[in-house]
Amino acid sequence: MARRVLRLGIDMDGVIVDFNAEWVRLHREEFDSDLHPEMVQSWDGLHTLAGFADMAAFWTWAEGGTDRPSIFRHMEPFPGAVDTLRALAAEGHELHIVTAKPPWAVPDTLRWLADHDLPLKAVHFVEDKYTVPCDIYLDDAPHVLEALAAHRAPKSLVCRMIRPWNRAIDGVGDVADWSEFHDAVTKWSSSRTSGERPVP
Repeated sequence: MARRVLRLGIDMDGVIVDFNAEWVRLHREEFDSDLHPEMVQSWDGLHTLAGFADMAAFWTWAEGGTDRPSIFRHMEPFPGAVDTLRALAAEGHELHIVTAKPPWAVPDTLRWLADHDLPLKAVHFVEDKYTVPCDIYLDDAPHVLEALAAHRAPKSLVCRMIRPWNRAIDGVGDVADWSEFHDAVTKWSSSRTSGERPVP
């Protein structure tokens, strides 16, 4: 069956890269703490777990300085992320990174992407991700998924990468890993070509 080439809007932190594993690793090194990534169960409560007064203080620490780069520089990709993105690009799909970052994080994010040589069409640094038109979105942030569902579904397929800090949302498809996301893209591409509308 013929497939339609799709524009894919992919989040980074918590989707492509393991943000929690990296900040926890740095926290253990710098504070001799006993934190583990599995302890992160909520979206915006990292400061409480890490012992900071608020999220502003957490981000100030995360920014790094002359002694080390920011937490966004050396994060590890989730299993299957890089290979799946390369496979999707090889199939002809356009890869767009759609990520929200503080301004100081942009250089290290771009360095990370360059290090991994992903075949990207564009990188968008934006808070309101629904303003970037895509056929399929993949994200993990609860508020982002809700906004994408409200503004882009059902014309576009919105996918939730299942994480402890998010929940099922009406009109949003769930994927547990990168293999499932690849399957979702393949199904959506085929059904768009045939004129059908797949159920997320």
